[in-house]
Amino acid sequence: MLNKPLLVESLIVFIAVLCVHTVVWDRYSWCAIALAVQAFYVQFKWDSLLQIGGAVFQFRTTANSGLLPASMVVPLLGIVMKERCKSAGIVFFERFGIVVASTGMLVALFLSVIAVGITKPVPTNTCILTGIAGSIIIYTMKHSLTVSEVIEVLEVLLIFVYLSMILLYLLPRCFTPGEALLVIEGISFVLNQLIKRSLNVVESRGDPIDFFLLVTVVGVVLLGIIFTVLFLFMDSGTWISSMFFHMMTAVLGLGVIMPWLYRLIQRNPLFWLLQFLFQTQTRIYLLVYWTMLAASACGVVFYQNAKRSSESKKHQASTITRKYFHFIVVATYVPGLIYDRQLLYVAAVLCLAVFIFLEYIRYFRIKPFGQTLRHLLSLFLDERDSGPLILTHIYLLLGMSLPVWLFPRPCAPKGTLSGAGALVPYSGVLAVGVGDTMASVLGSTMGEIKWPGTKKTFEGTMMAIFAQIIAVALILIFDSSVNLNSSYAWILGSVSLVSLLEAYTTQIDNLLLPLYLQIMLMV
Repeated sequence: MLNKPLLVESLIVFIAVLCVHTVVWDRYSWCAIALAVQAFYVQFKWDSLLQIGGAVFQFRTTANSGLLPASMVVPLLGIVMKERCKSAGIVFFERFGIVVASTGMLVALFLSVIAVGITKPVPTNTCILTGIAGSIIIYTMKHSLTVSEVIEVLEVLLIFVYLSMILLYLLPRCFTPGEALLVIEGISFVLNQLIKRSLNVVESRGDPIDFFLLVTVVGVVLLGIIFTVLFLFMDSGTWISSMFFHMMTAVLGLGVIMPWLYRLIQRNPLFWLLQFLFQTQTRIYLLVYWTMLAASACGVVFYQNAKRSSESKKHQASTITRKYFHFIVVATYVPGLIYDRQLLYVAAVLCLAVFIFLEYIRYFRIKPFGQTLRHLLSLFLDERDSGPLILTHIYLLLGMSLPVWLFPRPCAPKGTLSGAGALVPYSGVLAVGVGDTMASVLGSTMGEIKWPGTKKTFEGTMMAIFAQIIAVALILIFDSSVNLNSSYAWILGSVSLVSLLEAYTTQIDNLLLPLYLQIMLMV
């Protein structure tokens, strides 16, 4: 029996793919369509493997595989980036967009081949579709990429394979196959770029804040892998292990990460960071304001836990309570986007490092705060946190930050894109901070008409669309750099499509929705 919500989700993704390629039609369009068709069929094989427990690793079982929506994100991002940079005449980043699109297609195809290979009996029709899609993609790559670009694509694929085996073994039930594809593919890209730029420091191009992002992401992932392996052989909850954890963190930070960053930016990283953060009066005001918001978020956590302690029955945070953090994040990001996007870029990187480091302390029960964090955060768990890690708050930060980090600054004259592209940095704010929040709050309190096969409501989706349109109007009023050039119909269609995706997807919407809205706006 076919899963109707899955079919609707797939239809929404196909519409997004076709919308992109009605604007951008070239040789890569055939590749993207072929990839989408084969991913649609292969995701049913992944779903069957998850249901019978036949997948190689343990995935999150409360959702479908999510292969189709995840498979299309990176290829579409690369294609729209290529077109934007081609229009701006930036050849280097145009070629980089082609590499990103090609790598995304090849990695998604690899994951599809894995699913087909371990399905018994072998699905003949799906194998044929996968073979046709693979032939189209490889043929296009052969006639589009230089030898060095082919090597770069294969490097990312190799890193993806090894990271998948490591992370999926160490973190069971934390991801669906689609979420694993997005997260591990992103880390693989970052690691490959960092290695490439480290080996060619003289020739490497980029802003110091880009290097800061690369080194920070690789550093925290490397830290987690090292400690996960070490604590397989020792109890992480003792004071000796905790002291070892803090000492090794200091050694890796000061002895590896800091020198690595120094090599890339050619200056002392600490002095550079302090000078950057306190460079202008506006930045000082923003930092003070963000500190107050962080304190208020901590206050919500402590208050809800005190409320739980005072009640005899088991207390769990409601949907509305969890959305408090969405409101706080919106209040954090909007001033940064309006007044100083570079500061927001760096602050989001620092916040990501802090979130992941605190999650390590909670997961490994590092003294003196590990057990306390476990108790405090357990209140906010939901069905998506079925693995050993709590990732929803990290996904929220990533969803808000990725449009800022992935914004093609070199291809944007005067720091902004034309038309609907001017809203690209606001994709996370619109899709997650406004749309998802209003859909959840109104849907859980007033919604009565449910979308077929889901718990989401029609009223929630309509409110999400309406709230995002109001948010766009407010952005036009307060951000003078945004000029939509009469592209209102495209913005309305993009917002509506992503809101429908929110209603039907079972993947982590905090991660998926901003990326799809960014793709639709950037094209």
